[in-house]
Amino acid sequence: MAEQATYFGSRARYRAFTAVKYLVYILLSFNVWLFLQEELQALEYTFVDGISPGQLVQVFSATIDTSAWVILLLLFELETSVLDDQKIHGPLKWAMHGIRGICTIAIVYAFTGYYAELVTLYDVAPLNGTDACSLLDQGYSLLVNLDEYIPLDAANCAALSGEAYRLNGFDILADGEVLQSARMLAWTDVINAAAWILVVIVLEVEVRLQLRGDLSGHFMRIARFFKLAIYGVLFAAAAYWGYAGDFLDFWDAALWLFAFIFIELNVFEWQYESSHQSAVAA
Repeated sequence: MAEQATYFGSRARYRAFTAVKYLVYILLSFNVWLFLQEELQALEYTFVDGISPGQLVQVFSATIDTSAWVILLLLFELETSVLDDQKIHGPLKWAMHGIRGICTIAIVYAFTGYYAELVTLYDVAPLNGTDACSLLDQGYSLLVNLDEYIPLDAANCAALSGEAYRLNGFDILADGEVLQSARMLAWTDVINAAAWILVVIVLEVEVRLQLRGDLSGHFMRIARFFKLAIYGVLFAAAAYWGYAGDFLDFWDAALWLFAFIFIELNVFEWQYESSHQSAVAA
């Protein structure tokens, strides 16, 4: 749809809105690189003997997820704010829907990676009195947070004298409290990813109905109710990441919530203009 300022009241307000919106989009794109660096560092301690194609999603779930979401976000931006409705047809329409379908598959694929990581954190064996320091110089590492590890050494192995576990299939040890904290963060990843999948389903329905001219105020009120509940879950996940001290996940979650406020405003503006044009034509 063509850019209009009617919904926002003035051209100046609309330009400020657009500038902040695209700044958020740029920051989200940069987060792809940050997640890639974090997951490459974790890879040094996890699949040290190599990874199979099926394990890629577990290793790079956040990178895959964020990359797909950035592309999906830009597609929603094109459809709800940049392009005229009359231009979204034929090959362009099918190309955009095809790319969006691929991104949706990638997002669901990333969700399976988050779930696989959660399962890994529950697949553990207690050390049962084994002295962790006896495992020095055998390539073991210590879990200090979700996706964060340090080499096992003489200083930190002594701290594993209490409840401690080994992650099955990995040369990784974990203190009981740290393991429980990592599990909570992994659960948050899974719940957050599932909630975002629901968001994209609702937005997809809204976009398709709008392109067909069937996006009614009644449907938008129903959709708004469901999205408020879903966004409540997403805000709770962001708050937990902040409370747990996971800055990157908290920062990323806050940016995504901010970005989708813009997308929601785009949809409101889109419907406002369509309704206004229909009223003028009548």
